[in-house]
Amino acid sequence: MNATERRYDIDWLRVVAIGLLLIYHAAIVFQPWGVFIGFIQSNESMEWLWIPMSMLNVWRIPLLFFVSGMGVCFAIGKRNWKQLIGERSRRILLPFLFGIIAIVPLHELMWQDYYSQEISYSVSRGHLWFLGNIFAYVVLLFPVFYYLKKNAQNKVAHVIERVMANPFSIILVALPFVGEVVLVNPEAYEVYALSWHGFYLGFLAFLFGFIMVFVGQQFWLSIKRWRWIYFALALLLFSIRLLLFELQPPSYLLPLESIAWIYTVFAFSFKYLNQPSAILTYLSKAAYPIYIMHMFFLYLGATMVLPFSFAVELKFLIVTLTSFIGALLVFELLIKRFSIFGALLGFVKR
Repeated sequence: MNATERRYDIDWLRVVAIGLLLIYHAAIVFQPWGVFIGFIQSNESMEWLWIPMSMLNVWRIPLLFFVSGMGVCFAIGKRNWKQLIGERSRRILLPFLFGIIAIVPLHELMWQDYYSQEISYSVSRGHLWFLGNIFAYVVLLFPVFYYLKKNAQNKVAHVIERVMANPFSIILVALPFVGEVVLVNPEAYEVYALSWHGFYLGFLAFLFGFIMVFVGQQFWLSIKRWRWIYFALALLLFSIRLLLFELQPPSYLLPLESIAWIYTVFAFSFKYLNQPSAILTYLSKAAYPIYIMHMFFLYLGATMVLPFSFAVELKFLIVTLTSFIGALLVFELLIKRFSIFGALLGFVKR
């Protein structure tokens, strides 16, 4: 195990994944089913967006779970289990609890007002369900993680390293995800939020993310060497899903495509993004608070622009920018400058 060197590519992936999340959520406003999952919905749809959204949807959330597991592997190199639980409680559990009490209800109240519903406050996980899952995985898996840490030179660890260093590890990683979707049989593979399917899938991704960092350079050099093969495989599986099944394939094909995209993203990021930059330093600190805050500004942007009559594409752009810029301003003006807001919204000075 060598988890002491800073991995800038993993930092970039966290930032990029959260950026994609903002764009994806803005795109839901312009889908004909947005209102059914609690979004303010435009009367004008951009249904063509569903093709790129569908391509992203099978791997964007699993990617965040993988990256979160990787972060824990780096963290335990410097912390015992008590320090890990304490640090994750401050960074994840506290913002989660504050968010479900004070952040998520705000945009739910906006939805109720927009659709002339009865105004009522309720505690809700909303988009912060992800944080609750992550904290649960830390608690459930820390005995496994610390076992591996303390026995990094035993036979079990060496077997894991040899398996993951093989380019065909993609098959062994994908199989548990295929098993999960076959056993759970979710109504829709892409519905991760507030579902047992999302919980089990996230658990697997979190565990494998830890393992990918635990085994060290062998894994990363292997996937970098095979990156174009993984990309071709991911593109082939998406093409089959789109052209042969009209985006409704058998459920067991979706985790195969998901893992192929994730291996592709990891491989190209390792090759091209593993270097420091001032932009990355800033965005790494801002990404987490922006994720927590963005839904409020997304709904605010939707309520402001949807009633007007101008190009729907421009409305999409405005809603997207409002969600990002609004959350960024809160980060700059409150979260960075006042420690109480920083603590409640997951900001850690480094």
